[in-house]
Amino acid sequence: MSINVLIVDDSMTIRAMIKKALSLSIPELGEVHEAENGIMALARLTQTSMDLVLTDINMPRMDGVQLIAKMKQIPKLAGIPVVVISTDGSTERIRDLETLGIRGYLHKPFRPEQLKEVLSHILEISHDDQVVQSGNCDF
Repeated sequence: MSINVLIVDDSMTIRAMIKKALSLSIPELGEVHEAENGIMALARLTQTSMDLVLTDINMPRMDGVQLIAKMKQIPKLAGIPVVVISTDGSTERIRDLETLGIRGYLHKPFRPEQLKEVLSHILEISHDDQVVQSGNCDF
């Protein structure tokens, strides 16, 4: 079973690093789509079926918090697991994001092992690196 992922970040370099970390973290990685802000992400999400969204918080036009809030309002998107990857990691911010329903948080910079650990709880990746089932260098 392949896992389709949407990476949302306004930095092309960060998107490339996250994509590389994903390839090291998800044995059965499917399609990886990218968006540079929340508006583009919503368009991608309505066009293509995704199993996971990794998003930054601070982006132009529509930030990550607005994206997550909009996703929760759309029944088709509400159940997609969201992991935030950001430099904005205050306790209050993370608590607010958890209230919105995020499934994980990583502080930039992060190591691929940290991404794999967060994703293992969401995607139920076993110790032998096989995806059991989908529960819906530093980078």
